[in-house]
Parts: sequence; C-alpha cells; structure tokens
Amino acid sequence: MFSIEHEFDATIVTLVDEGEAPLQEDVIVSSFAECLTVEQYDARTDRTDKVTLSITQLNDLIAALTLPEGVYTRRTDGGE
Repeated sequence: MFSIEHEFDATIVTLVDEGEAPLQEDVIVSSFAECLTVEQYDARTDRTDKVTLSITQLNDLIAALTLPEGVYTRRTDGGE
C-alpha cells in the first residue's frame, strides 16, 4: 500500500510494507525540485535513516533498474 501527498514544496510518497511478517518500517520518499530523499525508521538504533539523491542520481537509478550488470554513463544530450 502507498499514499501520495502534494505539499507546498514537495510530493511525499509513503510506502507501507504489507503481507506476512517480518515486515519493514514505512519508507517515506520526498521529491523536491532539486533532490529526492528516502527515509526509514530503524528500530534497532531508534533513529530515522535518510538518504538524499540529486536529480541526476535519481535519473541514473531509474535507468539502472532496467539494465544488465555493467558500468554505464548516461548521455544528457538527448542521444541514446
């Protein structure tokens, strides 16, 4: 299950783990104009871990999810 909220400066997506145990804590993805953050509470440390990706890193991640193993450079001039 997930929810989407549009706020003044960000779009926030919350991913809720459903199904059989063991379940993971909710993941909160916040998309801003200049970056994207991913947060998840860690019960072992009683802290919320946060990762910030630049838009370039996000685009690289999106591209990487559909490619085979290897090392790549994305072209930014519109070519493949």
